[in-house]
Amino acid sequence: MSNKLILACSQCGSRNYSVPGKRSQSDRLELKKFCAKCNMHTIHKETK
Repeated sequence: MSNKLILACSQCGSRNYSVPGKRSQSDRLELKKFCAKCNMHTIHKETK
């Protein structure tokens, strides 16, 4: 069973990306990705 981490835009809350991985750290994953809804690069945070 592979786990997926869902990333949501910090500006609009749109869930745009999913990345394979496991939850091994206490902090949530944050990546700078392009949001098509905001039309710019924003911080995307891991959701539950």
